[in-house]
Amino acid sequence: MKFELIQLPYAPDALAPAISAETLSFHHGKHLAGYVNTLNSLIEGTEFADASLEEIVCKSEGALFNNAGQTLNHNLYFTQFAPNAGGAPTGKLLAAIEAKWGSFEAFQQEFLTACTTLFGSGWAWLAAKADGELVITKEPNGSNPVVHGLRPLMGIDVWEHAYYLSYQNRRADHIKDVWGIIDWSVVASRY
Repeated sequence: MKFELIQLPYAPDALAPAISAETLSFHHGKHLAGYVNTLNSLIEGTEFADASLEEIVCKSEGALFNNAGQTLNHNLYFTQFAPNAGGAPTGKLLAAIEAKWGSFEAFQQEFLTACTTLFGSGWAWLAAKADGELVITKEPNGSNPVVHGLRPLMGIDVWEHAYYLSYQNRRADHIKDVWGIIDWSVVASRY
């Protein structure tokens, strides 16, 4: 198999309460594993057999696009977290956020709005243009900012499987708690 299920860099209960061990078990161990396995079966023997995830997302459609997109999205998602993280970014990333939104708090509010106003299932992303300007995008289903020529920096999964076991219909409460586990050094390294 070309693509493998990523190993989590933290214990299953390390992100609680924002992401419970039970949610992580289903989200990583079932949902992401399913996307990875399906992606591998769909690319076997095709022009995409040796392509990167980003290439597949940018050049495919249908089931292949959905499974490649969700694999890419979740790989970025699960690796941007750390226990006892949070706070605010520093350096160039913070300067770019402040230049775009005026303050980190204003950015957080706009990002929360993007998360809570995305109808149905999908992702909210902090992404960068080629010139370094930051943008917030709302991507339906399994899409990713790479399809718009952007570099994804931080994504929040707003599919119900990401939060429903602990938060039920309280998506905004989940997003507010996720700020406490964002590893800004990882996000900054993507910038």
